[in-house]
Amino acid sequence: MGRTNTGTPARTPDAEGHLERDGVRIWWESYGSGEPVVLLLPCWTIVHSRVWKLQIPYLARHARVVTFDGRGSGLSDAPADPRAYADPETIADAVAILDHLGVGAVVAVGLSRGARYALELAAAHPDRVRSVVALGPAVPHLTDEPAWRDRGWDKDDPEYWQRDFRGFLEFFFAQGLPEPHSTKALEDGVAWGLDTTPELLAMTRGEQGVADREEAEALCRAVRCPVVVVQGSADEMVPTERGARVAELTGGRLVLLEGSGHLTNVRDPVGVNLLLRDVACGPSLPPRWTRPASRPRRALVVSSPIGLGHAWRDVRIADELRRRVPGLVVEWLAQEPVTSLLEARGETIHPASAELASEAGHIDSESGEHRLNAFEAIRRMDEILCANFMLFGDVVRDTRYDLWIGDEAWELDVFLHENPELKTAPFAWLTDFVGWLPMPAGGEREAALCAEENAAMIDRVERAPRVRDVALYLGGPEDLVGSSFGPGLPSIRAWTRRHLEPVGHVTAPPPGDRAALRAAEGWAQDDVVCLVAVGGSGTGGALLRRAAAALPALRARIPRLRMVVLAGPRLDPGLLPDADGLEVRGYVHEAHRLAAACDVALVQGGLATTMELVAAGRPFVSVPLDDHFEQQVHVRHRLDRHGARAWLPWAQATPDALADAVASAWTSGARYRPVPDTAAARAADALAGLLVAAVRG
Repeated sequence: MGRTNTGTPARTPDAEGHLERDGVRIWWESYGSGEPVVLLLPCWTIVHSRVWKLQIPYLARHARVVTFDGRGSGLSDAPADPRAYADPETIADAVAILDHLGVGAVVAVGLSRGARYALELAAAHPDRVRSVVALGPAVPHLTDEPAWRDRGWDKDDPEYWQRDFRGFLEFFFAQGLPEPHSTKALEDGVAWGLDTTPELLAMTRGEQGVADREEAEALCRAVRCPVVVVQGSADEMVPTERGARVAELTGGRLVLLEGSGHLTNVRDPVGVNLLLRDVACGPSLPPRWTRPASRPRRALVVSSPIGLGHAWRDVRIADELRRRVPGLVVEWLAQEPVTSLLEARGETIHPASAELASEAGHIDSESGEHRLNAFEAIRRMDEILCANFMLFGDVVRDTRYDLWIGDEAWELDVFLHENPELKTAPFAWLTDFVGWLPMPAGGEREAALCAEENAAMIDRVERAPRVRDVALYLGGPEDLVGSSFGPGLPSIRAWTRRHLEPVGHVTAPPPGDRAALRAAEGWAQDDVVCLVAVGGSGTGGALLRRAAAALPALRARIPRLRMVVLAGPRLDPGLLPDADGLEVRGYVHEAHRLAAACDVALVQGGLATTMELVAAGRPFVSVPLDDHFEQQVHVRHRLDRHGARAWLPWAQATPDALADAVASAWTSGARYRPVPDTAAARAADALAGLLVAAVRG
C-alpha cells in the first residue's frame, strides 16, 4: 500500500505514526494544535486521507486537524478478512486514535461513506462528537432509488475490476466529478484509487453499516449533536433527496451547493473550507468598519514568487502608484525569493506571509536538469494555491483594503472567479503571458490538457467578467503569440486584446550610467565581463555549472574575459568550482545593474532577465529550460520580435558550443527594438483609477 504523490503538500503533519489495534496498524496524522479539533474521517477504500488535501492546510491554522487512512488504503494495513472492514471497526479505529492523541470531543467531518462514519461515531460516542458535517452522506436505504446497474453503473462489478481496474476508476471518479474542467481532480482520484487493489475494494464493497431503512433512520435519529449536511445538486452518487432526508432526521441544516457533484470538498474547496471553519470555530466577524476618510488607503499586492522579475516590476508599479495616490499604504503578501527583494527595499510585508505554502519550493521539486514542465508543475500546485488563497481570504477579511493587486497570483484569479461573492475590493490582474501551450514531448495528452485549462480560464473570465476590475497585459499587442488556445477555442492574441489592456513591458528601475556602474564593480575599461544569471528560482544550477565548464574555452576566444555568475537566492554559490577569472555571487539585490554594465551575458530563457538585457542593449545568449512552454514559446516570441535571436537548445549547449555562442554574440553586438520605460506609469494610471473609485464608493 502507499499514497501516490499528486503534488507537493501545502502542509506536512506536525505528528504522525501508526497505531496498532487488534493487530491492524492504522496510519494517522495530526496538524496544528489546541482546540477545537476537527476529525476528517476516511471514505471508502478507493481513496485515502489525501482526499482532504485542500482542507487540511486551512483548517490547521484555525484548529487541530486529525486524519487517518482507513483500513486497506494509504499507509494503513489491509487485513485479509472482510469482517475487518465493517463500519464498527472504523469507528473503533477513530476512537483509539483520539484516545492515543489525548483528544476529547471533535467536529467529525466525513465525505460519502465517511459521512456515515461521522454519524455512527456521534451516535455511538456522543461525548466524543461536538458536531457533524456530512458531505454527500452515503447512508443507504433512506430513499427509494433505482439500482446502480439501472443507472448505467455496469462497471461497478468486481469481475469488471479484474479486467480493467483503471477503466472502473476513471468511470467512478467521472461520476463523482460531473463539474466541467475537473481533469486534475479526476487524475488525482484515479491515482489514489490505483494505490489500492480491486481485491481490497471487493472486500469492502458490501459493508454498508446499516441493513435497512429502519436501521438507517434510527441511526440518524440517534445523533444528538448539531449536524450540517452538504449536498451537491448535481451529485450522481448520493441523490439530493438522501442528503435532505439525513438533515431532516438528524434535525440538521442542509447546505445545497448548486451545480456541484459528489466530491464537494475537491471541486468547491473554498466554500467547504469556510463552512468547516464556521462550524468548528464559530462564524467569523467582518473587520471593524471605519469611514474611508478616516483611514489611509491600502493596497495589498500578491506577487508570484516564481522568479524575481515579478517583484521588480511590481515594485516599480507600486512606486508609480504611490506618486499618484499620496498616503497610499502598500502591503505585500509574499514569499521567498520575492521577500528578499522587498526587505532590501524596506517594503511592508504582511506578517501572514510567513504562513504561505512555498510555490518556489514546489517548482524546484518539479524541475530536472535544466528542465521544467511549467504547465504540469503549476497544474500540480493545486494544493498550494488553494492553501494560499485561503490565507489571502483570512488577511482581507481581517483588514480592509481598497485594492487587491495580483501579479500572476493564480490562486486569486481562479478562486475569486469561482467564488465571486468573496470579492470585497477592486481586483487588478497582471500577467506577461496568456495561454497554456503544450510542448511536443507532452504529446496528445498535454495538448488536450492545455486546451482544457485554457477553456476553463476563458469560461471563468467570461462567466464573471466583473471579478477583474482591471486586467493588464505586461507587454505590447505584438508580444502576444498568434496561436489559438486550442481546438475550437479563440486566438490568444484576439481574445487577450478583448479582455486585457496591453501596457508594455515593465522593466526594473533605470540602472544609471554604465561607466559608473562598471567602475563601482571594479571592472576595467578593457575587461570583457560575461554575466551568467538564471533568475530567482532554483532551476538554473545546471546552466551555471555548464557555464563554469565553458570558461576556459571562452577565455581562449576572449583573453580579457572575466565571468561573473549570479547564483540567485535559491542556489548555493559554494556548489560552483573555484577557477581563474570566475566570480560567483549569491543574491544580488539590483542584478539589473550588472546586466546593464556587462559586455555579454549567458542566461536562462526567463522573461525578466532577458528583457532587462534587451532594454540595456547588451548582447546575450539564452538557453531556455526544456519543456517550459513560457520560455520556449511566449518569451521566445517576444525576444524574436525585439531582435534578440541568439539562443541555444539545452541539448546543444555543450561547454564548447556555449563558448562559441557567447563569443559570437559579443563580437556581433546587439541591435534591438527599443523598450520604452513607460509601462509602469501606464499600469499605475489604471490602478489609481480603481483607488479613486473605491474611495468614492
